Amino acid sequence: MKTAMLFDQGMIPHKDHFSPFALTDILTTYAGEENQPIIHFWQLSQTLILGMKDSRVTYLKQGLQAIREANYSPLLRNAGGLGVVSDSGILNISLILPKQSIHPLSIDDGYQKMLDWLNRTSYAQANITAGEVVDSYCPGKFDLSINNKKIAGIAQRRVKEGVAIMMYLSVSGNQNYRGELVRSFYQAGLEEAFGTLGYPAVNPTSMTTLSDAFDKILSIAEVKEELLQNIPFTNETDRLSEFYTTEEYQQRLKNMYQRNIGIQEDFYD
Repeated sequence: MKTAMLFDQGMIPHKDHFSPFALTDILTTYAGEENQPIIHFWQLSQTLILGMKDSRVTYLKQGLQAIREANYSPLLRNAGGLGVVSDSGILNISLILPKQSIHPLSIDDGYQKMLDWLNRTSYAQANITAGEVVDSYCPGKFDLSINNKKIAGIAQRRVKEGVAIMMYLSVSGNQNYRGELVRSFYQAGLEEAFGTLGYPAVNPTSMTTLSDAFDKILSIAEVKEELLQNIPFTNETDRLSEFYTTEEYQQRLKNMYQRNIGIQEDFYD
């Protein structure tokens, strides 16, 4: 693979929580225009990242109340799908590639590249498998599991000639609590319709973390190092300011603020 550009936002302050979503689109466009692979790491503190479908639960205010009671904050992302948790034990990883280099990058190709990347690490010894875990939160065809317990979910976002393959990886922390949080959001937001209408009947025990799977505490820094050890890359994090100052980034950031106005008003009401 051509040498990748690494952009590591680390743990993003709460006031900048919309940043990685705006930045992903900018980096994806850049990857396509420049035929340049990119790796993007980021984290958010105590956040339930909601998909657009989640904003349409029957009793949204009650669902948001459940998030508040768990001491998390909601964020409505600029894509479909369903809710996922982000906190200090979750690493968000994007592998951003041109749609077409030697041949067009299909949706399944994109998912497979993320799985192949993880399987080049020492974590592959745990036999990571791909397949939907239907009672996890945000279930999907390329859920990644160890011993039938989900450790990661993968999604894609395509912008112009680039594609971002995005994975949240549960590294450490109380995964059961995360599952209870998402379950409580859907229980409060759907009431008697819980587990129907295309929303998962979340079972917190269907998921785990890398740390629990390997029976040792793994740090976010260790996981980043492991992921990067077999990838040719240059750390371009210091160049992030170049993207932050572009008009397109500012517009996408503004769009994120506007998208979240209703959610934030209901949350703090």
